[in-house]
Amino acid sequence: MSIIAWIVVGLVAGVLAKWAMPGGSNEPSGWIGTTLLGIVGAVLGGWIWNAFLGRAGAQGIDIGSIFVAFVGSVILIALLRMFTRRSV
Repeated sequence: MSIIAWIVVGLVAGVLAKWAMPGGSNEPSGWIGTTLLGIVGAVLGGWIWNAFLGRAGAQGIDIGSIFVAFVGSVILIALLRMFTRRSV
């Protein structure tokens, strides 16, 4: 997958994941942070997808790749919140 495809899929998946998670739209990360979230989510989602289904995950700009990246991004947001949660 090309760099441009990673950026596009990452941005779309990151935006969708932040929109889907409760309170995600209030997180201050900007476009670059959201894109990086989606790209890392695509890697994580692709790894999980491959581990459980034996198929490659994100392979271009298509609905399947965006879905895999979205799922990975949601998991990543949940993990980040779990480890960065501050107790008051």
